[in-house]
Amino acid sequence: MKTALITGASRGIGKAIALELKNNGFSVIGTATTAEGVKKLMEDDIKGYVLDLNSPKSVEDFWNKIEDNGELISVLVNNAGITRDNIVLRMSDDQWSDIMNVHLNGTFQLSKRALKMILKNKWGRIINISSASASIGNRGQSNYAAAKAGVEAFTKSLAKEVGKRDITVNAVAPGFISTDMTEQNEGVSSKDLVKEIPLGRFGEPNEVANLVRFLCTDDASYITGQTIHINGGLYM
Repeated sequence: MKTALITGASRGIGKAIALELKNNGFSVIGTATTAEGVKKLMEDDIKGYVLDLNSPKSVEDFWNKIEDNGELISVLVNNAGITRDNIVLRMSDDQWSDIMNVHLNGTFQLSKRALKMILKNKWGRIINISSASASIGNRGQSNYAAAKAGVEAFTKSLAKEVGKRDITVNAVAPGFISTDMTEQNEGVSSKDLVKEIPLGRFGEPNEVANLVRFLCTDDASYITGQTIHINGGLYM
């Protein structure tokens, strides 16, 4: 049984991905930033660990536990995310660096460590959750958009480095998906956002999870270095 590690798996897209992979034969490890989140994972019969990607100590402690428990990861889904929205003129250094630490530095740190295990398996999948914002930008999210654009560039470069080892690396870029994070859009109504989407609705977490599950299968073995958009036509 292959083991998949999904960060930010206690809710939203991450939870949907964790459950989808679990229901399709993977042994799943999920992370959450709090003990309460880990409890939610355990309620879904998913092995949970606390991980705060904005804390180098938390990353180190988490990985030590993974190694001490003898986990051997074949699939890594870098999904954990936060927002610290503000226009550039008002954005603090912390609002910028927090986003970079979680989205970009976190993706690098976990990918680097997981690869050491994946290389031993001689097969693997790394899937980085990006965002339509990386391609189209978003007012008040210069930090988030920049970090996600960096994730997509990282994805391409890493794919070139490990392709000959039967490891694929791809990014999935959702548009507006019905999650807690989407509901936090301040000053913009859902009706206004939906008007921008040709399919006329928000996506569902399970739709993103289905795409991620496909990328984890042998049916996707010739897809690597790609950013696959799933946004109802918001970005074409």
